[in-house]
Amino acid sequence: MGGHMDDRSDNEFPIAPPVPRKGRGAVDNLQGRYEIAQREAVDDGWAHESDDTDFPAPLRTQVFEERAKSILTHNQSPDIPFSVSLNPYRGCEHGCIYCFARPTHSYLGLSPGLDFESRIYAKVNAAELLEREISRKRYVPEPIALGVNTDAYQPVERDLRITRSVIQVMHDRGLPFAAITKSSLIERDLDLLAPMAERGQVMAAVTITTLDADLARTLEPRAATPARRLRTIRALSEAGVPVGVSIAPMIPFVTEPDMERVLEACAEAGATHASYIILRLPWEVAPLFKNWLAAHFPDRAERVMNRVRDMRGGKDYDSDFSKRMKGEGIWADLLRQRFRQAVKRLGLNERTNGILDLSQFRGAPATAAPRVAVRSAATRSTQSRDDTQLNLF
Repeated sequence: MGGHMDDRSDNEFPIAPPVPRKGRGAVDNLQGRYEIAQREAVDDGWAHESDDTDFPAPLRTQVFEERAKSILTHNQSPDIPFSVSLNPYRGCEHGCIYCFARPTHSYLGLSPGLDFESRIYAKVNAAELLEREISRKRYVPEPIALGVNTDAYQPVERDLRITRSVIQVMHDRGLPFAAITKSSLIERDLDLLAPMAERGQVMAAVTITTLDADLARTLEPRAATPARRLRTIRALSEAGVPVGVSIAPMIPFVTEPDMERVLEACAEAGATHASYIILRLPWEVAPLFKNWLAAHFPDRAERVMNRVRDMRGGKDYDSDFSKRMKGEGIWADLLRQRFRQAVKRLGLNERTNGILDLSQFRGAPATAAPRVAVRSAATRSTQSRDDTQLNLF
């Protein structure tokens, strides 16, 4: 099945990994899989002669305006609790090394590595496209997942306000959505989110992988600190916005030991639901993550990858819909048990989640059920699903 590159080689981890750049997640600019010419780094010794600095020069973020042709993305994946998503940007400055969306930059002829987090494409006509799409006579409203392949509240949003303009459209037209973010900037839009929450038309999830600020800075260098994200959960909860926590990804021996503490802190802050996903390493994410491990955690790099393979049938990644989110095998089962026990103890996932009201949508005449789940039962796979997966949002 697709979705992964070669799993292992004699040189799985670089002997001399690249020196990390301050404020960046990836330690290199790995070629995208669609590039024709292949480049190979050669150590000529000069890098070791320089003593000017311990770190390479900072990498400036570049933002490019994009006039997108469409704005809504549809999927039929049975393990994803939504069918429609909207991404206001391509790339993400948060720089999370584990981001499953990194390979999308390959379609642009760019690297899923440093390019993904430093060359951002802003869809400046996103609100206009959304307005046009939902005004079509044949449009059938569905809840929209906001910020899946990118964080809709990444730093550039503070100035460009594209996400804000999109939410304004959904607010004015009564179109429900769910947002997931690592940014406190979502609090800026509480004046729109709170009234939508009163109408049962919005829910949010804040991703927190660890409470360790130093580790978070290495994993997610330009995202809000864990403490700040906890305050965001509290702010959303106090404003009446249903909010949960996404512990994604769960990285063995890195973030996984912190799972119970994260859940406890989020429950105390006001989260009502929780979900988790184990580390996913599709395509170029696998070598990027291995290089990151070699640079930051050389003492446990091999141990981490061995445990990942224990949960992936011996591979770095398995894209099978029934396994890619939660894995397989004894270690995946133990992780699932730990999560369920913690969730039960903390009273999370007890309320009905995943329900958003479509009856108030104001658009061209269309037939829609008065209330629908984020994904209706009719469109789900008949395979057994984890009972927490619909709580992703």
